[in-house]
Amino acid sequence: MSRAKDEVALVADIGGTHARFGLALSARAGRPQLVAVRRYFAAEFASVTEAAAHYLQDVGPGREPTRGVFAVASAVTGDVIKITNNPWTFSIRAVGRDLGLSALRVVNDFSALSRTLPLLDPDELWSIGPGRGRAPSLNGNATYAVLGPGTGLGVGCLAIRDGHAVTIDSEGGHAGFAPGSAYELKILEILSGQFGRTSAERLISGAGLMNVYKAVCAVEKISPEAGLPEEITEQARTRPGAVAARAVGLFCEMLGSFAGDAALMFGAWDGVFLAGGVAQKVLPWLETGGFRQRFEAKGRHQPLMRSVPTQVVVCPHPELLGAAYLDACH
Repeated sequence: MSRAKDEVALVADIGGTHARFGLALSARAGRPQLVAVRRYFAAEFASVTEAAAHYLQDVGPGREPTRGVFAVASAVTGDVIKITNNPWTFSIRAVGRDLGLSALRVVNDFSALSRTLPLLDPDELWSIGPGRGRAPSLNGNATYAVLGPGTGLGVGCLAIRDGHAVTIDSEGGHAGFAPGSAYELKILEILSGQFGRTSAERLISGAGLMNVYKAVCAVEKISPEAGLPEEITEQARTRPGAVAARAVGLFCEMLGSFAGDAALMFGAWDGVFLAGGVAQKVLPWLETGGFRQRFEAKGRHQPLMRSVPTQVVVCPHPELLGAAYLDACH
């Protein structure tokens, strides 16, 4: 479907904590252009419609969108969407109608993020471990895993087949957590007492870092000092011997183990990409800690895993960029 030259689309990245909106300019060759990006706390709005309407009022008249693509931290299985880590539930048809859009498409956030990867410049990717990674090419055949800790733990896959990109959605962050050491088993026992079944997301996410820190404090019989994830990373940075540093180190090791499992499950021998704000915040520990060792430590497949590049996406707003790309391809 062709689009008018002056047509703009409303794009959104709806997560558990934040709702990000932007306007995507008309389709053009290559990378879409985003303008007027805004971020809001989801808790400040009763619904996604209210948040989107506030955004459109915020940016003002003159660039009214005619269609939209929303990337959501949720499984997308029909018209009704329930965001996993915030209270919003909405009908795609109703939101599109209420916002005056001719069409509204909703996709999983890691599906949008996966479609962003071929658009990235080299300076928007940070390689972890041996080798120099690069953005996926749309030529030939390749398979990539993409995952990232944020409010939750997103997991997806990008498969290139004969020059065509196919994304695979998943809720892989809700797979059960597998401890990789006796110490991690103690952590799991503590969290199992709190949550019952304990998914990877309970440990490998923003809230997960808090859970890990509190569990480490319990194991070490130390009273917690930090009350927020950012306080944990700040203490880890300024006090390398503190319990916060041990918690951040463990977090990165567990993320490495899970990322390696994702590569095995998807057959992502061409690369694994880490996205999300948490990955960027712990980047120094990903580089110097046990992330890569745990990523590669897959028994008989360790030689294969050594050849799989791991990269952190440092592009701003990659989910919005992916949503804009999906709109341009509509």
